[in-house]
Amino acid sequence: MSTAFDPSMSIGHSRQTLASAGPSAADTLPSIDFGFDDLRERMAKFTAKFDAFIEQGRKRVLEERNQFRSNMAELQEDERMKRRDIEIAQVKLSTHQQTIEKEEAEKREMESAIASLAAQRDSHIAARDSLKAQIAETQAEIESRLAAQRAYMKQKEAQTRYNVPELDFWITNLCLRIEGAGKDDRLKFVYTHIDEKNWEREAWFELVTSSRDYDVKHCRPKLERESVERVLDRVNETRELVVLLKGMRELTSAMPKADKHAAASQAVDILEEISAMLNCHMDRRMLSTCISLIEQGVHPESLVQVIKELREIADETRREQQEAAAANSR
Repeated sequence: MSTAFDPSMSIGHSRQTLASAGPSAADTLPSIDFGFDDLRERMAKFTAKFDAFIEQGRKRVLEERNQFRSNMAELQEDERMKRRDIEIAQVKLSTHQQTIEKEEAEKREMESAIASLAAQRDSHIAARDSLKAQIAETQAEIESRLAAQRAYMKQKEAQTRYNVPELDFWITNLCLRIEGAGKDDRLKFVYTHIDEKNWEREAWFELVTSSRDYDVKHCRPKLERESVERVLDRVNETRELVVLLKGMRELTSAMPKADKHAAASQAVDILEEISAMLNCHMDRRMLSTCISLIEQGVHPESLVQVIKELREIADETRREQQEAAAANSR
């Protein structure tokens, strides 16, 4: 650190140097008053003022330097704080940019989800409209069917008043009985009093109603198919059941006895041949008995079940007899 200049010290040192020296040539000269004292006093005042000025300047410089250093420290602190604020602002800016990017990504996802939901809504609306149209069509169809069903029920109720007297007329005058044939689309019509010698004897036929045209699948006694076809043609043409009932009764009643016997014999012959081909072990007498039972109203399936059970019993009895005979022979 450089030392400050002190003019008083320099002047005093010069004075001491002059005082310590010996008598000079000026002392030997005659004394002449040049006003040195005044000059000296003025010089001293000037020196004091100069020293004060220098001291004041030094103090001012020191104060300015200290102020400059303080200002520099404050500026450095401000700069550090600004840098820190800039770093914080940069961090906030990067965070803000990341947040903006995240929000943009979420915005795109939300827009995609909204578009998907809008598409689903449109498809659901279209499906709803289609279902509404189908429901309306179905309701209209149901209403039309209900109206047709109500009209049919009214017609059926109106016809019911005539069905009971007509059925009573058929049963009383035609000696007719209507039964079920074991299936929904078949009816069994049974005629009584067809034989003058045997009023208990019956004749029957099964009417098939599954199609528009009526058909007869089975009948007892056996009738010629051509005659039955002629009756069915008249019935399908007129669509009147009375024609069928009267025609079938005429066929069963008008059949001659000889023709009946011949037809029965022919039927037994055919059945005997079929039994031999199928190895049923049924002779002519057994076949005739079965035919007679069927003509009297026994159901064919029930008759077959009974024959099977009787054969099982006979086979079991035959085995027991053979086992007993074998045991006796031992």
